[in-house]
Amino acid sequence: MAKQTLTAARVENLPCEPGKAQSIHWDAKAPGLGLRVTKAGARSFIFESRLFGKTIRTTIGDVRTWDLGRARTEAARLKTLIDGGIDPREHRAEQQAAHEARRAAARRQEITFSEAWDAYLEARKPFWGQRHYDDHIKNSDVGGKPKKRGKGLTEPGPLAPLRPIKLPEVTGEHIAQWLADEAARRPTMAALSYRQLRAFIRWADESRDYAGLIPFDAYKAREVKDNVPRVKAKEGDVLQREQLPSWFAAVRALPNIVQSVYLQSLLITGARREEMAALRWEDVDLKWRSMTLDDKVEGTGGRTIPLPRYLASLFEALKIKNETPPTKRRLVTLAARGETWKPSPWVFESPTAEDGKIAEPRSAHVKALEAAQLPHVSIHGLRRSFGTLSEWVEVPVGVVAQIQGHKPSAVAEKHYRRRPLDLLRKWHDQIETWMLEQAEISLSPPASASRKIPNY
Repeated sequence: MAKQTLTAARVENLPCEPGKAQSIHWDAKAPGLGLRVTKAGARSFIFESRLFGKTIRTTIGDVRTWDLGRARTEAARLKTLIDGGIDPREHRAEQQAAHEARRAAARRQEITFSEAWDAYLEARKPFWGQRHYDDHIKNSDVGGKPKKRGKGLTEPGPLAPLRPIKLPEVTGEHIAQWLADEAARRPTMAALSYRQLRAFIRWADESRDYAGLIPFDAYKAREVKDNVPRVKAKEGDVLQREQLPSWFAAVRALPNIVQSVYLQSLLITGARREEMAALRWEDVDLKWRSMTLDDKVEGTGGRTIPLPRYLASLFEALKIKNETPPTKRRLVTLAARGETWKPSPWVFESPTAEDGKIAEPRSAHVKALEAAQLPHVSIHGLRRSFGTLSEWVEVPVGVVAQIQGHKPSAVAEKHYRRRPLDLLRKWHDQIETWMLEQAEISLSPPASASRKIPNY
């Protein structure tokens, strides 16, 4: 088609040739500039030239957004690129890539700790135990929610103040100030949260999305280390051998058999309170005397430990209670709500708890300690008591650690010790037998297990 000088009127009125999908009207004034008109009536400016013997064609834009003067200027710019040996299409792609890179870099600078932290928890969740994961959720929770037990709202976790800040702002100075504020109120939780933050920063530095955003030495700064609370084990938070008779007598006398067995389980196994509370009946083998706990160290596979004889008898009593149908009045009440009764999946079930399992055993333990006239021992102190009292039986340290779910502390323990369940059971039975002898308890089911169990 012959070239002609394009005008505004011609841009508006030049037609598409009959029988063709599109026609191109070339401008005689600007080399390479053309007006493309399609059969459907769409009009746009294009540019065409040759580079290294090949035809190069690119679209400039729609005539509704590009006037003729701007189109000629753009065609001249593209012609300059062609004369310089540059493909305008590649040049545009490079410009777009550079623009996207700048936008991505700017976006990275805006990423908050909250966004990266949540991504971290999601990425690491498959490799953690439920208890370990829950600790991270709890320590970074913003709070302000109604308490599940008691009145009022939950408090923010130690890591919550870091959530709104941007990752580049997580500097050593900022971490040091955060630690100082948290350590003044709750040193133990602050120390744990610092370790969680340290692991997060290491992960972020190795992550493709967050690498380089947090100063690599943020958690190593001297001012940070100086503010990390030095948490020491509680002095005296352990049961002594001569206190076992009074403790067992008071705990066995508790009116709630679930709370009674739960507290005894913590002392006899040295388990963590949360992993014992989360024990399901499907994870208990009464025939072969074993149970699998949701270990925060071992992760998704859990930790299988022995179920000593006396404790097994207590579990059998709980199982009978759990499988005993409620009273007719209770069944009628459930039916009125459109509910049906079925045994609880939890070993330590609690009808009043939101998730159906025991949640807060401290009040029952405090009552038992007061009844026995014993000094205060925390729930975690029962775990500490197991490890301490086991020394009276001269049990190998590695056996106690494996039962309690501690990481191996030596090369030999880590790589060369694989104690089967029957070997652990041998030692665990000895520990339990010794405790019962000190408490003057026979291996037969205790009176609390055989008494009439109330229906809930």
